Amino acid sequence: MDAASGGGSGRRAWRGGIWQPRPPAVPSGRSLPPLRLLPLRAARRAPPAPAMADSPGPAGGGWARCPRASPTVEPVLFLGTVALGLQAPLCTQYLWDRLGAELGYNGSAASGSAGCGNASGAGDPRQQEVETLASHWNLYINLAGFFVGLFSVTLFGPWSDSVGRRPALILPAVGMALQAAIYLLVMYLRLHVGYFLLGRILCGLMGDYNLILASCFAYVADISDQRSRTFRVAILEACLGVAGMLASIIGGQWRKAQGYINPFWLVFAVSLATALYAALCLQESVKERKPAKLFTLSHYVSVYRLYAAPGYQRSRQKLALYSLTFFLIVTIHFGAKDVFVLYELSSPLCWGSDLIGYGSAASYLTYLSSLAGLRALQLCLEDTWVAELGLLSNISGLVVISLASTTPLMFTGYGILFLSMAATPVIRAKLSKLVDVKDQGALFASVACVEGLCSLVATGVFNALYPASLHFLKGFPFLFGAIILLVPAALIGWIEISDTTPEYGHFTDAS
Repeated sequence: MDAASGGGSGRRAWRGGIWQPRPPAVPSGRSLPPLRLLPLRAARRAPPAPAMADSPGPAGGGWARCPRASPTVEPVLFLGTVALGLQAPLCTQYLWDRLGAELGYNGSAASGSAGCGNASGAGDPRQQEVETLASHWNLYINLAGFFVGLFSVTLFGPWSDSVGRRPALILPAVGMALQAAIYLLVMYLRLHVGYFLLGRILCGLMGDYNLILASCFAYVADISDQRSRTFRVAILEACLGVAGMLASIIGGQWRKAQGYINPFWLVFAVSLATALYAALCLQESVKERKPAKLFTLSHYVSVYRLYAAPGYQRSRQKLALYSLTFFLIVTIHFGAKDVFVLYELSSPLCWGSDLIGYGSAASYLTYLSSLAGLRALQLCLEDTWVAELGLLSNISGLVVISLASTTPLMFTGYGILFLSMAATPVIRAKLSKLVDVKDQGALFASVACVEGLCSLVATGVFNALYPASLHFLKGFPFLFGAIILLVPAALIGWIEISDTTPEYGHFTDAS
């Protein structure tokens, strides 16, 4: 007997011990493409298969392309911080040298190599006049940038919740490039230093560095889940430390070798590179974008509503307490950094420029050590208790530094600060988790404004406290900072403990 009999559609085949009809042949015009195994390189070049009509997939239809390592927002923050870290100290030194030259004073803001042995000109009236003028112009420039930026950041931040983060990253980078260009014109043409104020205001109108800071943290909040957000925020803060260390190393040595113009060209180039990266490489993180007016009061209302709107009273209370905690921690951080160099230059430490450089590097390394410590501690502790350990590290380090009279003891204090930057990423992440996804830009815009206020308050308080305490305890500003840090430590612990209490009450009521 033949294995198959009959013809056409009645053909049968011997399968499993019985005769079964064969499936009807599919016409060649309607046949599905045969399954082929392609080499890896060919598979990558092959066009994607068309999506089925009822297939689930990303919004907009169809399956997404094969996942590829997409550009992240960290380079934007890194490059922006390098530009700021180069520009800020160079601007101060240029003001000193330029105003000193106009007044006939030939001293340099950075010419001394040792603190205690370079005090011969301390009583020079022309030096005091230069110091006064330079500090006043520095204050005017910083105040102009802060107050203009206060309104622009709270305008652009909520706006980015609707139109996307990329415009809010491109605009401030372009503003920083314009500021560097105006500074270069002042140096080339020997214009009045008052034009620095113009550059600072233009940069502030476009959001300034604080908008880059706010948009980067909002971007990370957009693309991360609540479990991984704290570590992603800590990576951004580590970028701040690495970029600051790189800028401090490059800026000082380059200025000493070639003056001010070439380093400011680097500031201009890095700012442009930041804008180009955000415009051409970075993917948008806001999923549901919609057109929105820029110049409207509704953006300011959205920031106000975060803290004052009725409903979810417990969340609003925690938002205010965490913001206060963030303000105190960052103010102490900025204030201590302002006083470190003065403390190290004078007796009994009498550090030279090399030791000051090592101390600055040690302070920046705390960003990296805090990142590693936070990642390790998250394996066994909640984020709140990691923040408490970070504050304990900060308090202990400041106490040791306040009593340091020798170089080894000073570096011991720097070493104890190894976990001091672990608290701020935890607080940023907790703030982010308290608000809706559509309000991340408004939230981090307000946090950036708080951070700018921290810088102003820290400069005023610590620079007034340091000379006032010289006659009884020179390290008192650090001791003062350690005492103040007890307040955020208590607030964070109280919030965590009070969060667990309602859960027990809930089960009791349910029973």
